Amino acid sequence: MSLFKARDWWSTILGDKEEFDQGCLCLANVDNSGNGQDKIIVGSFMGYLRIFSPHPAKTGDGAQAEDLLLEVDLRDPVLQVEVGKFVSGTEMLHLAVLHSRKLCVYSVSGTLGNVEHGNQYQMKLMYEHNLQRTACNMTYGSFGGIKGRDLICIQSMDGMLMVFEQESYAFGRFLPGFLLPGPLAYSSRTDSFITVSSCRQVESYKYQVLAFATDADKRQETEQQKLGSGKRLVVDWTLNIGEQALDICIVSFNQSASSVFVLGERNFFCLKDNGQIRFMKKLDWSPSCFLPYCSVSEGTINTLIANHNNMLHIYQDVTLKWATQLPHIPVAVRVGCLQMKMKWKCLFEFKELMNLTFSEKPLQSDLKGVIVTLSDDGHLQCSYLGTDPSLFQAPNVESRELNYDELDVEMKELQKIIKDINKSQGVWPMTEREDDLNVSVVVSPNFDSVSQATDVEVGTDLVPSVTVKVTLQNRVILQKAKLSVYVQPPLELTCDQFTFEFMTPDLTRTVSFSVYLKRSYTPSELEGNAVVSYSRPTDRNPDGIPRVIQCKFRLPLKLICLPGQPSKTASHKITIDTNKSPVSLLSLFPGFASQSDDDQVNVMGFHFLGGARVTLLASKTSQRYRIQSEQFEDLWLITNELILRLQEYFEKQGVKDFACSFSGSMPLQEYFELIDHHFELRINGEKLEELLSERAVQFRAIQRRLLARFKDKTPAPLQHLDTLLDGTYKQVIALADAVEENQGNLFQSFTRLKSATHLVILLIGLWQKLSADQVAILEAAFLPLQEDTQELGWEETVDAAISHLLKTCLSKSSKEQALNLNSQLNIPKDTSQLKKHITLLCDRLAKGGRLCLSTDAAAPQTMVMPGGCTTIPESDLEERSVEQDSTELFTNRRHLTAETPRPEVSPLQGVSE
Repeated sequence: MSLFKARDWWSTILGDKEEFDQGCLCLANVDNSGNGQDKIIVGSFMGYLRIFSPHPAKTGDGAQAEDLLLEVDLRDPVLQVEVGKFVSGTEMLHLAVLHSRKLCVYSVSGTLGNVEHGNQYQMKLMYEHNLQRTACNMTYGSFGGIKGRDLICIQSMDGMLMVFEQESYAFGRFLPGFLLPGPLAYSSRTDSFITVSSCRQVESYKYQVLAFATDADKRQETEQQKLGSGKRLVVDWTLNIGEQALDICIVSFNQSASSVFVLGERNFFCLKDNGQIRFMKKLDWSPSCFLPYCSVSEGTINTLIANHNNMLHIYQDVTLKWATQLPHIPVAVRVGCLQMKMKWKCLFEFKELMNLTFSEKPLQSDLKGVIVTLSDDGHLQCSYLGTDPSLFQAPNVESRELNYDELDVEMKELQKIIKDINKSQGVWPMTEREDDLNVSVVVSPNFDSVSQATDVEVGTDLVPSVTVKVTLQNRVILQKAKLSVYVQPPLELTCDQFTFEFMTPDLTRTVSFSVYLKRSYTPSELEGNAVVSYSRPTDRNPDGIPRVIQCKFRLPLKLICLPGQPSKTASHKITIDTNKSPVSLLSLFPGFASQSDDDQVNVMGFHFLGGARVTLLASKTSQRYRIQSEQFEDLWLITNELILRLQEYFEKQGVKDFACSFSGSMPLQEYFELIDHHFELRINGEKLEELLSERAVQFRAIQRRLLARFKDKTPAPLQHLDTLLDGTYKQVIALADAVEENQGNLFQSFTRLKSATHLVILLIGLWQKLSADQVAILEAAFLPLQEDTQELGWEETVDAAISHLLKTCLSKSSKEQALNLNSQLNIPKDTSQLKKHITLLCDRLAKGGRLCLSTDAAAPQTMVMPGGCTTIPESDLEERSVEQDSTELFTNRRHLTAETPRPEVSPLQGVSE
């Protein structure tokens, strides 16, 4: 059986050629039994009243004789049955049966049987009301806030509401403008009656208004009412839904507010108590009945909606959660709690839809959430959602005793094999990707004869460009090969996207493009990256398996830098120590020699196209090199280029033990100034965007007022609205320009911050002699973003990464490792916390801490390196004192010349007086 068919638990056919409607079905504990189980009460238009208590011996069985508790012929058509506290003096449940001209209230009771025929049930008439008008439907509730008893309101076919206070008739009122009767419901929250009139609008009438209105002895207004005597019936609120309603239901559960549900002919509405639409759902089929009930999700309500296509849909608010097929078209649907006398095991995949709960007991179980449906021809069915368990039981296999020692040995061997395979092959199978595609990049050593630089913003008259050639050679058939080239801004490419089709193997494709400096500041890196994404087709996957291969290339320094005049003094200086004799700068930088004098072999000047100047000095007697400039971030490229060229030089000489080191103080103060400048631009950008948003709202408001006055047939004076509009427009344009300018400055500041960050990472690596893996961890922590945005900025991201390092591999105690980091990144109020964490990071590295990805290696650091600080404190109060002490260690001495030597480094002899 299909999963999307309702599972038949119990069903029966009522009578012969009897007819039923939506009011003929009710589920309640009508006999007030102690177990609280619901009984199914069904009345028909033929006058028969039946009460069922299903107890199937097997799921899907039809009705047994003992399932029918009571069947009575009332001789009058049954329009509606309801169960409530309808008898005065007791809170027991009684059965109210509405006939066309009579309302009867019965007491249903059962007598314990002494023979095998079971219990005996009987109905006793408590009272009845003969109606003067033909009834249509009824509703009940605690009208007027009366507790402990239910009152009944009957709507007649000519629009009269008759209220009965249990055994006595209270009053009757005619609905104004009545034509045809509609569904009727009572809201206990607002103490009002809600119906849908023939005008296709939902109407609400307060019970107090009905009670104090003029008596309705006849439909027409009397002369006294016309003269103003008495109170006239006034509607509380109305809502036009544009269609006739099939049913109204009012629900109020603990986890949701009171709601009015209206089922229309093509739409399903959910209204608030005041008549406002909470939500509505357009139905693609014709509904027949519905029932809202409590949902397991807080704040939502589930609704059963049946249609004329034999389908039952379950909605959670407006979302369709489940659909199941029924064997008939229901005119009434209810959900109740029934009883089973069997050990019944069933698997429900969607028990949350119906709030199903099960308890497995040997002889008796409660099924809460069973769906009871009734068709117009008397097909009564109890069903549930889900599937039955499979009755197949696997045969018992020959059991043997397990040798757990052998299993442990075998498991260890298999784990070793898996580990060896992962080490040799990695996650992917052994396929040489280099055999699929070979990518090589060649950077031209010379400038282009005709520069390809266009739309440059550099102050230099002629900006050079260099040609880069990328060659792709395939070994197999490839599909959809796409080449993307990336360089660091402000470097620009003439073309950065290329597409290829390798339909045959052993093809070579070469593309060329030019690189040049577009804007007047220095890039943070000279490295570029060529990334090729392609698809390799296989027998199982003709579309191909996506793969990526990349190749990095390095651009020449002369692309952004020209030979310049050396400077003897500068604001920022760093010194790099080596373990080999100094090398002539002319041999390291052959393209930047401004003079060929032997006296100048240890001094060289660099002039960046962006305007910065850097001086490089080599000591004549010691193994040191000094880089100095007016801007701290401008030291990065020359320092990095010096180390790379020194390594290449000694590799060509066959020297393998060449090493560089840094023994000076860490220039954190200069680095913090760049951080503060970048953060200030971010804050300024937020303020400008907020101000721009306010001015834009003001501009649109003025536009709306002007438009309203221009459309008016008799326009009022503008009252200087046009002047205000023009001034606001100018402010919007000025703020937009300011935002754009600030974004450009922020991007430029972020590039300079990246250059300074690269330099700090390099100096930390040389200072503490970190390995390549440890330097990679520092780069991942300090440079996690390729682009800085207002939503996710550099400061909060780096602060989170450094805090993680301080609490894991660089932690002093297990207490720090147990601290949890905030998972949400927000822009900080200032940079003091970030600067404190960076200082602590350097301090703990100075005490012997080492960076690693595993927290097992984190241990209290007690070893003190040369130049270290005092012990890291555990409290915030002690941290403040450490910051003051650390400032002396990690502050760069700016004005350092040959005449003012540093204690850590001997004076350089390469600077002439």
